[in-house]
Parts: sequence; structure tokens; C-alpha cells
Amino acid sequence: MEPAATTAQVPKKRGRKPKPKEDQQQQQQQSAGARMKEGRKAQQPSIDDKYTQWKSLVPVLYDWLANHNLVWPSLSCRWGPQLEQATYKNRQRLYLSEQTDGSVPNTLVIANCDVVKSRVAAAEHISQFNEEARSPFVKKYKTIIHPGEVNRIRELPQNSKIVATHTDSPDVLIWDVEAQPNRHAVLGATNSRPDLILTGHQDNAEFALAMCPTDPYVLSGGKDKLVVLWSIQDHITSSASDPATKSPGSGGSIIKKTGDGSDKATDGPSVGPRGIYHGHEDTVEDVAFCPSSAQEFCSVGDDSCLILWDARAGTSPAIKVERAHNADLHCVDWNPQDDNLILTGSADTSVCMFDRRNLTSNGVGLPVYKFEGHKAAVLCVQWSPDKASVFGSSAEDGLLNIWDYEKVGKKTEHPTRAPSSPAGLFFQHAGHRDKVVDFHWNASDPWTVVSVSDDCDTTGGGGTLQIWRMSDLIYRPEDEVLAELEKFKSHVVSCASKP
Repeated sequence: MEPAATTAQVPKKRGRKPKPKEDQQQQQQQSAGARMKEGRKAQQPSIDDKYTQWKSLVPVLYDWLANHNLVWPSLSCRWGPQLEQATYKNRQRLYLSEQTDGSVPNTLVIANCDVVKSRVAAAEHISQFNEEARSPFVKKYKTIIHPGEVNRIRELPQNSKIVATHTDSPDVLIWDVEAQPNRHAVLGATNSRPDLILTGHQDNAEFALAMCPTDPYVLSGGKDKLVVLWSIQDHITSSASDPATKSPGSGGSIIKKTGDGSDKATDGPSVGPRGIYHGHEDTVEDVAFCPSSAQEFCSVGDDSCLILWDARAGTSPAIKVERAHNADLHCVDWNPQDDNLILTGSADTSVCMFDRRNLTSNGVGLPVYKFEGHKAAVLCVQWSPDKASVFGSSAEDGLLNIWDYEKVGKKTEHPTRAPSSPAGLFFQHAGHRDKVVDFHWNASDPWTVVSVSDDCDTTGGGGTLQIWRMSDLIYRPEDEVLAELEKFKSHVVSCASKP
């Protein structure tokens, strides 16, 4: 460990609970009771009050909500492919991680999730969930024993059975989740072997990980201050098509898989980077591809910088915004429907929206707008796949905020709205009672979100996974909603007038 890193390490872990060390376990157990009492006195009443208020509003605010109690914290949650459609619900893959204390191995979990369709769930049913129970809508399908903690999961858009994981090591691991054997996570079990290992980092690559929407490329950042780019091929899966469909001159290595995909006698093959990009002066915390180009991407880090890169122009920054925020940057996302808009989230509690046309290479760049509604470090930002102006942000304050930048200028049109409501904020998911470490919009069901919180600090437990969809009366056009409510009102009146 570097000197003086211990004090700085807490925010750099972004509030996520580090795995207890062997020599700390006994001390932790002895002081757990005292800490819980103290924590509950100082913090819990306000958290519980807010949560109770939120739960009472669930039937009004949500079209559907599922609450799933996790034994261990999960630092990442991602939607996988849709598997089947039925009358009232659709079945879909869900990728999760389990960050354990060492008594059992860390795992990558593939689950099946039943996503109830819009306007199907009864209001009284969605509010009657047990906080301590697992949801009947989420079923574990397969477990992969992961070498180290899973800090980040990303799926390959060209083949959603392929996922990449980040752990506390320099390597990025690629998994074919369908070909991988199901494992029983017991103490002493050997690690599952990844289908491909991406090498090139010189230090741990913890959180910064992205998959390219247009080509099978992977992007990563780490503690070595580097941004690293790889090219992988679809045919690393056992069910893949002919490798000859890929051009050997396309860069990177062509990984040919032998056997039926279950032959794990040797370590997975590895591939080196296509490019290594230098420009950050501290840990790279997140990366994102330009949605329309595999050659353009961006990164953010603990040096407060937002950097835009163009692989065609070399390995130096194309544009470097020196002070994108007043603190570490934790997350970045590039708008999939508008190439010019980039979101950043920071430890300074704000989310900034930048327009790349307004950025210059000398470090000058003011955000188009600064969204301020969180009370703690922002951990994750993501644009909605459905509406270009909508995005979500989650933070250590336990909130997942949904924003619409088109509503920013319209705030004055609603004089009845609470003056304390931040501009652009139109929905607040307050169902988590601790830091919301990750969330993911569902592209197959665009207004459905999966979110996960690390509840160790407040409950002494694992984590909470929630899958939810806000009522469509909240986001649909106002004239549509008013017309529907008027129809509903006349229906109520006619029912009441009947003898």
C-alpha cells in the first residue's frame, strides 16, 4: 500500500465496504453490537422514517416493484437478454455479483427474472413485500466462482451471453455465461476459469469498464492511471459462428475456442491491448464509448478530469477538461441517442452534462447544466435507452434520481411544485436504505430499472436488489395523462351515481 493511501482509500472505494481482513474479523464481531446501536441512534431514525414514508407511497408511484434481499453485497447489476415473453410477464437474464467476507468464494451470479408487464400488477400487491425475504420474481440460474471480488459487470452488445468483469487485479475477465459450468460456491472451491483474459494494465483495474455498442471492443481504466482498449471476437463462445467471418487484419488476437466450451483444463487464453492511453494523473474510475464509434471514447478519474480520446489520432487525449468537477469523478455515460452529450457524476454530489462541441483541448469546458439533488457522492449515471433527455443517477445518499434535462427550463411553469425540488428532477426512487452502488435501465422494457444497494452499514446485512417501474402517469405527456384521468373521473362518477 502506498503511504497516506489509507485515508484517501475510503472515497476511492466509493463507500463500498471493503472485504474484512482476517485479523479484523474478531474485532469486528466484538464491536458490531455497539456499532449497530450507535449507528441506529445517530442515523437510523431518519433513514427509517424516510423509508416508511416511501413505502406508503409505493402503490401510487410505481407500476411494479420487486424487492430481493441479498445475502452478500452486490457491487454491480446488469440486464441480460430477454428469454421468453408471456401474457403478463417476460423472462429475462439478470447478472449480479456476490462480494463475500471470505467464508465462501466471491461469485458472478446469472439469475432469471420475471419482469411483470406494464399495468398488470395490482397496487396492493406491489407494496406488500418483505424486506428480509427473497423475491419470487428473481431465481438464481447459474453461479460462476469468480477469482476475486466482482466490482463491475458489462455485457457485450453484439452477443449478450458474453460478459466482462472487473476485479481487484490488473486483468479484465471475459465469460461466456451460457457455456460456463454451474458451480457450487463452498469454501475451498477452485475458481471458474474465464473464457478470455484481457491483459495490459500495470495495476488493479477496479471499476472503469465499458463494452462498445458498434464493435466487440472492451475499454478499461485502473489505478495505473491508464485507459486500455482491446478487440475481442464474437466467436469466443462455444456456440459461435465460423471464425472466418472475422477479418484477421482487424486488430487484436483472434481467439479460437477448442472443445465444447466445458474443457477447463487449462487457464483461459489471453489477449493484449490494441491501445494504451496516457493522460490521467490519478486512478481512472469510469470509461464510456461514443455510441456511434469504436474509435472514440471518454474517461473520468480521481484527478477531477474528463478526457475524450480518439484512437485514430494516437494515444494522447483529444480533449482534456481539467476541472470537470470539484472532486473525484466516479462515473461517466455517453448519450446513446445524441453523440454530443456526456454525463459525469462526482464525489462533489453533482451530475454534470457536457456538450462535446463546447469543449476545447486547452482544458476549458463548462457543463451545459449541473444537476444538484444528491446529498452524497454520486456513484453511477446512465442515460435512458428510451428517451434521449432522460437519465438516472445513484449515490451514497441511498437515492436513485431520474432527471429530464428538457424539464430544466420549465420549472417556473409549475408554481405549485415544492421550491426545494431540484431543476430537472422528476422522480426519486427512495426504496434503498443505504448507498445505491449500481443500477441499469432495461433496454427490453425501457422504463424498468434494476438497482442494488450495499446495506452493510445500516442493517449489518448484505445488499438489496430492487426491480421497479414508475407509474406511466409520471413520465407520459401531460395532455395524455390529464385525458386519461378525466376519463377515470367520469367512470368513478358514473359508478357512484348507480343505485
